[in-house]
Amino acid sequence: MNIQHNTINFTQTHYQPISLSRHEKLSEYLTVQNSPVLFGCRTGICGTCLVLVQGDIPPPSEEEKEILEIFAPGNQQARLACQIDLINDIEIKTYAG
Repeated sequence: MNIQHNTINFTQTHYQPISLSRHEKLSEYLTVQNSPVLFGCRTGICGTCLVLVQGDIPPPSEEEKEILEIFAPGNQQARLACQIDLINDIEIKTYAG
């Protein structure tokens, strides 16, 4: 079975890109040692992992949209890293709203 891997690049940081299998949960693999993304609740309600994403990923759920409207109103690139369904290579930048 051929498992597709996707690369996560952390733009504007010194962190090296990492490669994960398609549909992996970023919150299970990103740590303070390998990424600039911090996680609090890991369930999409605290907003700690708010990032800007470039790349093709599925749209946010209704629950994620509600949180994004609180923490990054109107920003179409803003996403919660813990909620991203990894299906393609992406670039992540920390959110400095």
